[in-house]
Amino acid sequence: MKTITYCIALVMWVLAMTLCYAQETKNIEKTITKELLESRKETIIENEKKALKKAIEAINMQVDKEEITFTAGEDLKKAAAEKHALNIENKLAIVDNNIALLERNGVVEANTKVDFRIFQDGETFNIQIDGIDIERKYDRRTTSDLVFAFGLNNVITKGQSLNDSPFKVGGSRFAELGIAWKTRVFKESNWLRVKYGFSFQWNGLKPIDNQFFVDSGNETVLEEFPLELDKSKFRLDNLVFPVHFEFGASDKIEKEKYFRYNTHKKIKVGLGGYAGFKLGSRQKLKFSRDGERVKEKLKADYNTNNFVYGVSAYIGWHGTALYAKYDLNPIFKDNPVEQRNVSLGLRFDMD
Repeated sequence: MKTITYCIALVMWVLAMTLCYAQETKNIEKTITKELLESRKETIIENEKKALKKAIEAINMQVDKEEITFTAGEDLKKAAAEKHALNIENKLAIVDNNIALLERNGVVEANTKVDFRIFQDGETFNIQIDGIDIERKYDRRTTSDLVFAFGLNNVITKGQSLNDSPFKVGGSRFAELGIAWKTRVFKESNWLRVKYGFSFQWNGLKPIDNQFFVDSGNETVLEEFPLELDKSKFRLDNLVFPVHFEFGASDKIEKEKYFRYNTHKKIKVGLGGYAGFKLGSRQKLKFSRDGERVKEKLKADYNTNNFVYGVSAYIGWHGTALYAKYDLNPIFKDNPVEQRNVSLGLRFDMD
């Protein structure tokens, strides 16, 4: 089972890294053709015209508000027109040079030190030369993170306190591994984000007093094992889809051609929940019999609920947070006394 868990973790890691890279470039690399480069010229001219139009509108507003004189406004308009005309000239020269390179060689040779790629970026094409973006997406409202969490796990039994739990406090643990996307809710503000994705959860329980779980048909109960147990562990594996509303301050980083909101080194608070389904339930027992060490791995339904849902929250700084989750569904379907899973630990959001 450890091998399977490690494989799942490795696959999740590779997928997360792929998603993070795809988030920046937004789609796979396209084949470069002369026609594609020629069409890029029209896009360059159109974008610069739009930028010039916005600049002139801003200058006109300053003139109307009498912040600057009419003469000063005309001078600014002339300077803006010259700037964008030069932008067009320089960018078209880059495209023309690469068309010539393409026509001369058929392909871009590796030793030319030109990493010339075109990516579909949702709004524009990005040309990269020596790894430097000539253009990049102005605003990126959605990002992705690899999520990892671990900590203590236990149950809350109806009518009892957590102090009366039949499970070891330090020995019962949980782990979670998943991918989360974070989207800014408001266009001009980053104080509220929606974080959503999917996660694998492993919730473990270790009974006290030499007990193990027994499925009697109508209900699942703890009973004393006839021999001395070295280990008794019950585990539920779930696939869930969490959704959190994340609050917190951020820094706005503005550049000439793009801006980003940075939440690093900021306090974050997330409130939400999750829903999903059970992947499996199993029990591991270790004991000695007739002088031989015996290890039993029992995989069964154990009368556990197939659907999982609950509430969760986290508060943290940078990429580390204190994380709590609580299943609203009982662990066992037909037990007369309801028991619900509860977890507390650390959460790491790695972008």
